[in-house]
Amino acid sequence: MAEVITMPRLSDTMTEGKVAKWHKKVGDKVKEGDILAEIETDKAVQDFESEIEGTLLYVGVEEGNAAAVDSVLAIIGSEGEDISGLTGGSTPAASGSEEKKSEEESKTENETTSVEQTTAEVPAGVEIITMPRLSDTMTEGKVAKWHKNVGDTVKEGDLLAEIETDKAVQDFESEFNGVLLKQGVEEGGAAPVDSVLAIIGPEGTDVSGVGAAKPAVQSQAEKPVEQKAEAKTEEKAASAVSSSSTDRVAISPLAKKMAQEKGVDINAVQGSGENGRIVKKDIENYQPSAKPAASASAPAVSAAAQVAVNFVQGEDTETPNSQVRNIIAKRLSESKFTAPHYYLMVEINMDKAIEARKEINSLPDTKISFNDMIIKATAIALRKHPQVNSSWAGDKIIHRGNINIGVAVAIPDGLVVPVLRNTDQMSYTQISAAVKDMASRAKSKGLKANEMEGSTFSISNLGMFGIETFTSIINQPNSAILSVGAIVEKPIVKDGQIVVGNIMKLSLACDHRVVDGATGAEFLQTLRTYLESPLTLLL
Repeated sequence: MAEVITMPRLSDTMTEGKVAKWHKKVGDKVKEGDILAEIETDKAVQDFESEIEGTLLYVGVEEGNAAAVDSVLAIIGSEGEDISGLTGGSTPAASGSEEKKSEEESKTENETTSVEQTTAEVPAGVEIITMPRLSDTMTEGKVAKWHKNVGDTVKEGDLLAEIETDKAVQDFESEFNGVLLKQGVEEGGAAPVDSVLAIIGPEGTDVSGVGAAKPAVQSQAEKPVEQKAEAKTEEKAASAVSSSSTDRVAISPLAKKMAQEKGVDINAVQGSGENGRIVKKDIENYQPSAKPAASASAPAVSAAAQVAVNFVQGEDTETPNSQVRNIIAKRLSESKFTAPHYYLMVEINMDKAIEARKEINSLPDTKISFNDMIIKATAIALRKHPQVNSSWAGDKIIHRGNINIGVAVAIPDGLVVPVLRNTDQMSYTQISAAVKDMASRAKSKGLKANEMEGSTFSISNLGMFGIETFTSIINQPNSAILSVGAIVEKPIVKDGQIVVGNIMKLSLACDHRVVDGATGAEFLQTLRTYLESPLTLLL
């Protein structure tokens, strides 16, 4: 019997969805886990996969059109099955065609960077690729590197370019086969979301009048042409190495979300979908196995200093801001000047934590760091103090139902905060593996935007640099951030005697709108108990 598939609600605020691309046509066979279409929501473009098998009998929304949530998106059933009773003789797919046509006619000549404007001028077989929206807050993207040049043959799945967003640098793959006929944005240039990024089509096609993009802003336009050419040559020579380290895992969005919620490492999951794609049932049936950690002495949070600047006596130099640096400046300024910060500091005796870590690391294939222990203890402490795991929302306070800890990682461009989802449900080894993986990919710019969203509390650790104490700026919408210093041997009083102890200082920055002083102090008391007596974590 035919099944009606409705427009899904892919975000909390979504009221309608736009079909950016159909991956199946009427008459095509559909298997469970196959991608039916790409749905553009109010936040991002997401793959939408089928949960049933059969033949695609009807498309309710044409490519490029929008429809309300829960309206008919498609109908799947047996080949040749009569579905007139389900469609009612209507043609919802064409519902927005007249409006779209009138909008295209009313576009001005100055808006030539949009797909709608250029559709009438596009030769047969030519595809216009626009600047994608790779994060919820992205308004423009910068082409950090082109992996294909004009005239190169492009296959579906080939890496076209690296796009720098306001959060990270991400690989952007082609969804079409053909020849790269035009680059709408030069390497190093930026362009708004939905403007023309590239044009792909049959070799020799004239696309000079298609998608005339605004001139790209060059971040280093004043550099000599010779230096620019040398830089491009060096990047080209290194492309083989860089591309080999940024392989992408084929996984459906639903499966990825489930993996994040369950703390499953998708690199360890064997996909059963088309071409090894990981689908929903693979995550549901996955049984984790213990993995050996990479190194006992490696710090849990990898830190990288800013890009080195050569000092030349008497000569001022400039470094153009990256997208990441600009957004860091904006967000931290907003946080510091809108959230009333206050700070609480406490000293922790880490003697028993040191002993516990030695015992844990004596187990086969188990290596954890002090940072892993702090993350675990913090997550459990947040269970007892949910007010600290909350967010300010103007006229209300949102108490988060999950404990997702963001771990600050330094990269050459600034600072990113990858998120460990449901941290309180993770073991030491799971935390250790996840942090090392994310820190490594952060330095190689391999993190995805959704891996840096959704934190409810943040931790910043500068202990590996020998910093004993410091304060941090709250990573909004969190209401607190924990700053972790180095473990230092100091004289302490124990049982009336002066002895040598291992002391670590913690600093908690709180948003006073959400977390009162007493609440923050109680949270630190609980955290100190867990770290000074690690066995209490088992209670």
